[in-house]
Amino acid sequence: MYDILKRIIDIVGAGVLLIIFSPIMILTAIAIRLDSSGPIFADTPPRVGRGGKLIHVYKFRSMIPNAQKLLMTDPRLKRLFRQYKENNYKLKDDPRITRVGAFIRRHSIDEFPQFINVLIGNMSLVGPRPYYEFELKEQVAKFPEVKPLLNDVHSALPGITGEWQVSGRSEVDFDKRIQLDAQYARKRDILYDILIMLKTPWAIIHGTGAY
Repeated sequence: MYDILKRIIDIVGAGVLLIIFSPIMILTAIAIRLDSSGPIFADTPPRVGRGGKLIHVYKFRSMIPNAQKLLMTDPRLKRLFRQYKENNYKLKDDPRITRVGAFIRRHSIDEFPQFINVLIGNMSLVGPRPYYEFELKEQVAKFPEVKPLLNDVHSALPGITGEWQVSGRSEVDFDKRIQLDAQYARKRDILYDILIMLKTPWAIIHGTGAY
């Protein structure tokens, strides 16, 4: 019953939110195109979805084109890449971020295209973070105690928002994120989903921990 109710909420919620936010999404697409050359959507690597299946997550581009590939291969960014890995795959002062990108990232507007993923069915409105495959591999090596929790995390559809995103977002370390994601996946509680969704607008408006 939980899965059925969750899917109904996802379809209705994502459809309504796409309609409500469509003017903002159109303006964002125009702003991205005017601000810098490159595609409107981010060219990010696949992420790990439910059951360990790799999925493509739609996001507005907030960085220069090929930002992820450049970070991992350009020798001029070697120090930045090392900092990126040491800081749980986040950077507070990332020179790759565009002017428009800084604003849409702070207020999570770059995440709005993920409503498409929800309608497709490989993501949910609420769920664990969809991690990069290389991110999981390297962080589990760093925090081996979280490895048993990954089965719980991958038993649920990844979400646009989730417990750790409304509990500090980027300020939450990887091991704590996994614990929160596993805890969420085990609960399977619609009321808990609704509570997280109610907390999400506050986190978006204030950009708590976002970078």
